[in-house]
Amino acid sequence: MKRTILFIATCCILAFCGFGQTDVRTLLDSVTIEKYPKADEVVVFDSTSVYVEETGLSHVYMHKLVKVLNEKGAKQNNLFIIDYDPLSAYVEIREVLIHRADGTTETVENKVCDYAAPARMIYWGASQKMVEIGRLELGDAIEVWSYKKGYTYALLFDNEPNGDDSQYIPPMKGHFYDIVHFWNNYPVEEKVYIVDIQTNKNLKYKIYHGDIEEKTEQSEERTQYIFTARDITPQKREPSMLAPSDVWTKLLLSTAPDWESKSLWFYGVNEDYGSFTPTPEVKKKVAELLTGAKSELDSISILTHWVADNMRYSGISMGTGEGYTLHNCEMNFTDLCGVCKDKAGLLIAMLRAAGFQSFAAMTMAGERIEKEIAADHFNHSVTVVKRRNGQYELLDPTWVPFVRELWSSAEQQQGYLMGVPEGATLMFTPISPAENHYFKMHAETTILKNGTLEGELVITAEGQTDAAVRSLLFTRHHHSEWDKNVEKELLQTSPRAVIISKTYTTTDNYLNGPVKITYKFRIPDYAVVTDKEIIFTPITALHPFKRALNHFTVGAEPETREYPFRDRCSRQIEITENVKLPTFKKVVYQPENVSFTDSAVNYSGGYDVSKNKISFSEKGTFGKRVYDIADWDGYRKAVQAQKNFETERIILAR
Repeated sequence: MKRTILFIATCCILAFCGFGQTDVRTLLDSVTIEKYPKADEVVVFDSTSVYVEETGLSHVYMHKLVKVLNEKGAKQNNLFIIDYDPLSAYVEIREVLIHRADGTTETVENKVCDYAAPARMIYWGASQKMVEIGRLELGDAIEVWSYKKGYTYALLFDNEPNGDDSQYIPPMKGHFYDIVHFWNNYPVEEKVYIVDIQTNKNLKYKIYHGDIEEKTEQSEERTQYIFTARDITPQKREPSMLAPSDVWTKLLLSTAPDWESKSLWFYGVNEDYGSFTPTPEVKKKVAELLTGAKSELDSISILTHWVADNMRYSGISMGTGEGYTLHNCEMNFTDLCGVCKDKAGLLIAMLRAAGFQSFAAMTMAGERIEKEIAADHFNHSVTVVKRRNGQYELLDPTWVPFVRELWSSAEQQQGYLMGVPEGATLMFTPISPAENHYFKMHAETTILKNGTLEGELVITAEGQTDAAVRSLLFTRHHHSEWDKNVEKELLQTSPRAVIISKTYTTTDNYLNGPVKITYKFRIPDYAVVTDKEIIFTPITALHPFKRALNHFTVGAEPETREYPFRDRCSRQIEITENVKLPTFKKVVYQPENVSFTDSAVNYSGGYDVSKNKISFSEKGTFGKRVYDIADWDGYRKAVQAQKNFETERIILAR
């Protein structure tokens, strides 16, 4: 039976993609440098055919033709590589041809190699099948036939190889899902994606952010879905734009009937494996940690931050099925090392030991989950706990080490699915109020007659801005560097600064209150002071600690946007400074005050002049993490205003 299925599927793909050499040459001759003057290479066609068995096992046949147009394109194509995980997928590179510019065709006889894939922080045994193409000349093309069976699924399933194809069946048995990107970094003349699947599986699909030609051929037993896109042009990326998957053309497919069924499956696989059963050692540790707990929230906070701060993030192979097994409580607590699912799993076990109802949830960091199709668009695992009021609360021990939140607001406006016994639908985290992530800076300064600026500068921050300040100074650095880092942040604003004294909170006591840094300083020759004029810029207008304020990184370019954009987090800034001055007669020039209210960003900034004193102030509210195109004008104006205050000076006549 299996041979028959494979034969049918092979015939299907070869019938579709079985171009003769004359046809290939005709296609290649039409791809010229004149037609694509800015391209390094052109994908002439990219065809994928998927044959789905009743079990959900997928046989994927791929056929691709790429023409090289310049030296960069030649270098980029001297290797053909397919990434895969041997525990869940099997890959073959079946045939590789080189169509030379002179009209000849060569078969690549080089051995297909299988190497460990490059890895950083997560070492689970991912591999790469690759074949060396060799030197290519301008106008050459490579044609590749490859095959894959299995799936890619980043979460939570125990799947031990046993010598047959069972290890390649998706965790949610009998179901099929895929996410297909119809965009590319290089021009694509034609891209085709075919799914041949049992009619009774009721495949659901949706096309996002573009048009794709659709065709369906149905019999009593099977249905073939054919999706075709032509003349795909590379899209221009914008700074801080959303993930390409959120704005460029993609196809989502899934046979899962709804999110509730996926939620119940997710709950079931976790409970069946017994990952969250607390051991006696865990129960003892929980009792020790909660000795001084005063409330429900206090207990949740203590356990969340203990896991976040004490369990190292490092994905090392811990047994068969790595990447698909939710490690049990005993292993996680013994090793105190793992990735998001391990940190989430240990926290669940500790919460259960404390008497809470707690479960796992899946989310997608960095990309949007489309709610219409229950596809497997997840890359991150977190924890949910049921409060006494019956409401579930999200916790993320992966993203909150030394952060004063329990759920990182860098994950606001993000989709998530809870694996709970009653089932759940896809939900989205709310916008976190900007005032929860404030940055406040106040200075009392004096400009002396010799131009020296002296005074006191105080910085406080909360939420994600607190985390950003601590990261700059403390959490990413050894204790021996903290003092130097605090000084360096002010010296980057004015290298001549002499720091008379400084006090600061550190990571050691981050839960006791927001970060606070106080400088007493002197800066010689800071201002120009003569008999006729005083010229200067307030120290706060130069924005010390601007590296902790991500809107400066997002910047004010481009002038207009085609796509939505994102910041690190919502935030509020409050900056004030009172500057005492030598006697002066009048203001010759001061930067224009700015004030506006926009849909997502509000800002006001400017100067107030009184006798022998000038006050500078800025207040800004950046209200989201993910912004619409319509929000860009106000966001850009606020950033421009702050940058203008940095560069413009006050001129006073004496």
